[in-house]
Amino acid sequence: MEIASFTGFIRTLFYIIAFYYVFKFLVKLFLPLVLKKVVEKAGTNFNQQQRPQEPSWNKTQSSNDIYYQPTTSKNPKETKKVGDYVDYEEID
Repeated sequence: MEIASFTGFIRTLFYIIAFYYVFKFLVKLFLPLVLKKVVEKAGTNFNQQQRPQEPSWNKTQSSNDIYYQPTTSKNPKETKKVGDYVDYEEID
């Protein structure tokens, strides 16, 4: 079993402090680049979502006519009835 020494403690403390300053330097160096990429990606996603959705257009190869085929849903949305509204009066 080894006994802890004062020099071992100082060396460990030095490594911790050195790691802290190296990490701090690297964060200052690379964090702006990473944040710039994230902001650009978020901007492109935002612009993509803001574009109006294009309807489904079909082009036939035999002619230059464009036919519009609207999407039809087989199951239209149904409104769910939760229940009847009952107005309660407080009795004193």
